[in-house]
Amino acid sequence: MPTFILGILVSAFGMGYFVYGKKEQKAAPMISGAILCVYPYFVDNFWWSLIIGACLLAAPFLVDF
Repeated sequence: MPTFILGILVSAFGMGYFVYGKKEQKAAPMISGAILCVYPYFVDNFWWSLIIGACLLAAPFLVDF
């Protein structure tokens, strides 16, 4: 159950990143947002999902292209 809730939360942030990246025409938030929306379908472990989600949430701030 916690993995399901985490997946919903991360996907919501992913949608926000994607919309922001598309509006501002920035590739890093748009790519990160697309991956954030999709990866919860493939990762089943709660801790790995949390780690991957945190890295993807931080990626647009660390990489700018």
